[in-house]
Amino acid sequence: MSFAAAERAAICDTFLEVGPDAPTLNEGWDAYDLAAHLWVRENRVGMRMLVMIDPKRAEETLLRAAKQENSFLRLISLLREGPKGASIFRLPGVEHLANTAELFIHHEDLRRAGPSPLPPRELDEEATKALTGSLRRMAGLMFRKAPFGVDLTIPGGETIAVKRRRKVGIRGEAGELLLWASGRTGAAHVELAGRPEDVAELKASLGI
Repeated sequence: MSFAAAERAAICDTFLEVGPDAPTLNEGWDAYDLAAHLWVRENRVGMRMLVMIDPKRAEETLLRAAKQENSFLRLISLLREGPKGASIFRLPGVEHLANTAELFIHHEDLRRAGPSPLPPRELDEEATKALTGSLRRMAGLMFRKAPFGVDLTIPGGETIAVKRRRKVGIRGEAGELLLWASGRTGAAHVELAGRPEDVAELKASLGI
């Protein structure tokens, strides 16, 4: 079983443990909203193009429709089964490429939210390899607005250099670096190295 497939099962288990009203790291979303987002993303691909036109309104409309159509428990059941019909997420290889980081990040959105956030998980070698691959593929896009270079260093592993010129260094496990780069800076366990003003500028460029 791939890491993405295992993470799909794991996040569904966590959804059931925390319930529909549980908080998440996604501002304004509870667990029900997050489950709806994941289902819509895989099963309403064409409709999600509307999000590019009017992101906030379209996302809210799609989530509301998904919740009206499906109870929380049904959404989790559908998520566990995977995408249906003509979804591009059913094509060979797409699950690994599109869901490795997505499902991990949103799983941590559930685990690390609320008054008693859970600590980082101890991930096995396969999971670490999968997340490192995602980080390597996504780093350029995630830091595309960075005003200068960024070094992403995985302890005991590699350093992924994004851009050049002066640098801010971010050190942490691949999953933690993905969380930080996707805006979960308060929940990610990383170490930053660089001038405070450069770190602040980097965060601002990412909308953090």
